Amino acid sequence: MKHAAQLLFPFLFVLGALSLVSQQPAPIRFRADTHTYEWVRGWGALPNGKSLGNTHGCIVVDREDRIYLATDSEDAVVVFDRDGRVLRTWGKDLAGGLHGMALVEEAGEQRLLLAHIGRHQVLGATLAGEILWTLDYPKESGLYEKPEQYLPTSVAPLPGGGFLVADGYGTSWIHRYDGERRYVSSFGGPGSELGQLRTPHGIWVDTRGSAPVLLVADRENNRVQVFDLAGTPLREVKDVAHDLLRRPCHMHPFGDELVVADLAGRVTLLDSALGLVAHLGDNPDPGKRARNDVLPAEWRDGEFISPHCANWDSQGNLYVTDWVSSGRLTKLARIE
Repeated sequence: MKHAAQLLFPFLFVLGALSLVSQQPAPIRFRADTHTYEWVRGWGALPNGKSLGNTHGCIVVDREDRIYLATDSEDAVVVFDRDGRVLRTWGKDLAGGLHGMALVEEAGEQRLLLAHIGRHQVLGATLAGEILWTLDYPKESGLYEKPEQYLPTSVAPLPGGGFLVADGYGTSWIHRYDGERRYVSSFGGPGSELGQLRTPHGIWVDTRGSAPVLLVADRENNRVQVFDLAGTPLREVKDVAHDLLRRPCHMHPFGDELVVADLAGRVTLLDSALGLVAHLGDNPDPGKRARNDVLPAEWRDGEFISPHCANWDSQGNLYVTDWVSSGRLTKLARIE
């Protein structure tokens, strides 16, 4: 009898192991042309069930593949490693309004450019959170009567120095500054014609072509606009009939692709000519798209809610933050 039990135990162990494997949820994968991305369940979960708070900001990834996420909480910047562990937080003085972030190289060091809608400012900071300088609203432009009209949502460094600032929640103008942070000029302004803007929510200078161009997520015009660096409009990327873009918020390049966070429930990949590659994680429920009040109990793996920013690491993995009150950050691992 003892001998029979000894023979039976390994069989039961294997059977139990197979049962556990069968209970594991199937991986969620998205095909995008020649690449495949897998939704990483549970990535970036905070210890002790803590919430990120409202994630109404952006994402940047530094040279060491550390991920910086802006939130509206007293942990205004949360820094993760590529495996989703929290390395540090900072920015108590920036709570409530940190929105746009960009990395820039200065004297061989990585620095952050920050756009803050609550403070009506652009700021420079170290990766550890030391504020190096602040820049108030562009009074010299003649476009503002008071600082409160200026609600900058995005900042983009320029080749050779200086940067551009998008007043996405304010007047819909884009302002240019030189390397000494002196005001140079403005372009855009409210409207729907080519060159005009309705909530230029995110901007990025694309240096991949023969000449750098400015990409603008012209959110409420449901398009991406392309400008030269002098502010002359070159073209728009828009196809409402085929649902190409839904309220684009921010965009970042990697290789020949551009990721666009589409606020209305999905992430869009475009090729180097700004043609469609794929839509990822499209929420099948229109009632959950572009909403801040969808609670964690209603979230579903494989479905975005309100993608507000998306960015890449050096391996081509994607990180996506949803604009939701409880805070959400998702990793899409590039597996081939």
